[in-house]
Amino acid sequence: MKMLHLMLAASAMTGIAASVAKAEEARPNIVVILVDDMGFSDIGAFGGEIRTPNLDALANKGVKFTNFHATPVCAPTRAELLTGIDHHQTGIGNFPELRQDNQVDKPGYEGYLNDRVVTIAERLKDAGYATFQSGKWHLGYDPRANPAARGFDHSFTMLGGGHNHFGADQGRERPDLPNVGLVYTQDGKEVSIPAKFYSTDYFTDKFISFLPDGKSKQPFFGYLALTAPHYPIQAPAEDIKRYHGKYDAGYDVLRQERLKRLKDLKLVPQDVKAHEPSSSKRWTDLTEDEKRIEARTMEAYAAMVDRIDQNVGRLISELKKRGEYDNTVILFFSDNGPEGHELDKSFIIPEAGKAMLASADNSLDSIGTAKSYVWYKSNWAEAGSAPSRLYKSFPTEGGTRVVSFLSYPGHARTGIEPSYISVRDVLPTVLDLAHAKVDNPEEYNGKPVIAPQGTSFAQRIFPGAPAPQISPEFAAGEMFGRRYVREGRWKAVHIPPPTGSGHWELFDMEADPGETNNLARQNSDQLAKMVKDWNKYADEKGVVPPIIPGN
Repeated sequence: MKMLHLMLAASAMTGIAASVAKAEEARPNIVVILVDDMGFSDIGAFGGEIRTPNLDALANKGVKFTNFHATPVCAPTRAELLTGIDHHQTGIGNFPELRQDNQVDKPGYEGYLNDRVVTIAERLKDAGYATFQSGKWHLGYDPRANPAARGFDHSFTMLGGGHNHFGADQGRERPDLPNVGLVYTQDGKEVSIPAKFYSTDYFTDKFISFLPDGKSKQPFFGYLALTAPHYPIQAPAEDIKRYHGKYDAGYDVLRQERLKRLKDLKLVPQDVKAHEPSSSKRWTDLTEDEKRIEARTMEAYAAMVDRIDQNVGRLISELKKRGEYDNTVILFFSDNGPEGHELDKSFIIPEAGKAMLASADNSLDSIGTAKSYVWYKSNWAEAGSAPSRLYKSFPTEGGTRVVSFLSYPGHARTGIEPSYISVRDVLPTVLDLAHAKVDNPEEYNGKPVIAPQGTSFAQRIFPGAPAPQISPEFAAGEMFGRRYVREGRWKAVHIPPPTGSGHWELFDMEADPGETNNLARQNSDQLAKMVKDWNKYADEKGVVPPIIPGN
């Protein structure tokens, strides 16, 4: 029996080696597409009802990751994606715009991507790749952190965290968060956007304009960071019209339909116990006017996802036209779970939501236009994150487990990969696929830097991949004072008031991925060990939790 196991292992490794050798015939182009606040089940290949044929084709012919984890919010995820390093050490310990007095001037909280980290673009540029970026940056306004200064040959960048998707806020100061979404740069120089503008279309246009002409033998790395479907929920009228009446049955029905499809597609266990919605307000409790507003908001959200798919289709067509598609790795994922907050009531920045609502036209016929400013709240978000618990900004699965897949035609295998993968693993994976060897990861241009902390998952995308590793040996994080730590199948979560109990909770993630059964009392020794390990992690990474009023 032991000999049989050895033979099988050798056979599997031979299969991986053959796949890797085939991939090494030519260094691949690499495209990372990052979307903003998308739900786990929004696209068809992951159980959604929204029209996404281009994304579905990529996902269904590639590897679908069902256990891919980002950070709970956008800027930290972007920092970890680009550096492979815990965001508390990158300069983005907190949002650049939201650093608190106790965090300012602390290492790792500079408010921009600091010089102690090296980006994936810098590494790949050194390895001979052409590099370019288009879309949201959210890694600080300091010129030293601009894509043009961090390894990208070409870039069109929105420096802030959000904007009107039709560009209606251009040239207008926001009273709540100055400069957010209003600064765009091209190759490091501030520029204006055109009068005819829709974010997903324009960012994709710019990205395509940076593609090599097809004659160059130089491989390329492209980073397309779309702001959709981040609030405000806005989309072209023709796309919204396509979904008219689609969501009249409401969020409770949608949640059950998506859960069923997730099970049918084997993307979640058949016996999974889904976490209950956080809001007690069911669809049947709403008035008819409330239902119409809610349904129209979801129609506009679906249209945003639809428009993403259309633009991914345009990009694929361009890659095929230039003869680059078959040799291009495309990694797609969301920066965090879906947005479920009512922003005007959020404890984080309620003034932002109130200011936007005061100047918006959110009447039924206006929803989704440039004049509106709406978000779709927790019940729709938890239809998109189910069976997981909660949504964006929380360290629970609904906040960090994101939709993700990888396509590499002719090389990557087809199927589901359930291994635990972190956004920090992207950089070492990409460097592996690009055959970009780093001799000394703790030094760059003669200066000491922090070595990447992720682990490559490159071998998992090829035929003959090793057995999945469902749970990590160790993972931990913090944002807004909300904390988590993973050790094997165990996960401990701490959410302070006013949005949590303020007590550590403990879950067996392999038996209870929905985080429905708190086992803290029954396993107090295990929890105590994990809390101690989180404290050690926080000390090592320089975590400075914010001061939360009333705590």
